[in-house]
Amino acid sequence: MRKEKNISPRTDLAIEAREIVQEQDEKESSLDGIEVTEDQGAEYKLTRVHITTKKGSHTMGKPVGTYVTIEAQKLKENDVECHERLIGVLAKELAELANLKRHDTVLVIGLGNWNITPDALGPKVVSKVLVTRHLQEALPDTIMETVRPVAAISPGVMGITGMETGEIVKGIVDRLRPKLLIAIDALAARKTSRINATIQLSDTGLAPGAGVGNQRKMLNKETLGIPVIAIGVPTVVDAATLVNDTMDCMLREMKVQAEKNSPFYEMLRAMEHEEKYGLITELLHPYMENMFVTPKEVDAVVDRLAGIIANAVNIAMHPGISMADINRYQS
Repeated sequence: MRKEKNISPRTDLAIEAREIVQEQDEKESSLDGIEVTEDQGAEYKLTRVHITTKKGSHTMGKPVGTYVTIEAQKLKENDVECHERLIGVLAKELAELANLKRHDTVLVIGLGNWNITPDALGPKVVSKVLVTRHLQEALPDTIMETVRPVAAISPGVMGITGMETGEIVKGIVDRLRPKLLIAIDALAARKTSRINATIQLSDTGLAPGAGVGNQRKMLNKETLGIPVIAIGVPTVVDAATLVNDTMDCMLREMKVQAEKNSPFYEMLRAMEHEEKYGLITELLHPYMENMFVTPKEVDAVVDRLAGIIANAVNIAMHPGISMADINRYQS
């Protein structure tokens, strides 16, 4: 029987959590309570991870639910045509997760600190979302049939407002009574190749600030009383995780070079994943306490990612709006 372990290296991506579990037990080709499907496009890879049982949730360290991940290196580039195709893919996945009725009200929340670029994704997305809830009585019926009531807000962070984000969101939800909450936030990744090149959707909600270690009150169906879809992009990687994965590469190469069954080989093979990560964190603590790494071009990339996610939300939430309409609206 496979021994279940908790995920230690910091990552918010379900696909990375699955990779870590598989690395810990290389003999396991499949994981109980976890179903994975993949679609490969010309410019992207789409992975759906379904955690179906409590055992799968414990193994992955994530709630039961569906996690959809789009990986595309061109998300970091200024390729407008590719971005429009990715917006279509993202909008389709979002609409399927949302499963809304025609006139359901949607609340979009942009989480994060707009003063810090790697954490400003949520507020930037909200600034580009097409809000229509306040126009319900003002627009003709022919136009209102093409849009859904959407409201949006960026509540800031507790360091700015003095209030827990969950408290603010709960108050708004209780007042507006939307049928769905879409929460956008910046995430942390394990692999630098996924920074700003991955978008994850999930129907399990999220904890604001979790990506940078500031665990706050969960925003999910249990706490808010309505379904919550989380959309996130990893914009940072934890310094300890980066060093840990570098050491993993070194150890794998050393295992190849070490003589099999030698004391040195056995020592490397027996080293526990969590033990190694804990040692690295402890060693780095005096020098790089709570440090996260982000690419130097993060300003321009976050702006583009905000536009991609906002356009996908607009198309998914408003059934009569196309990409051409979105471009006209934003021009």
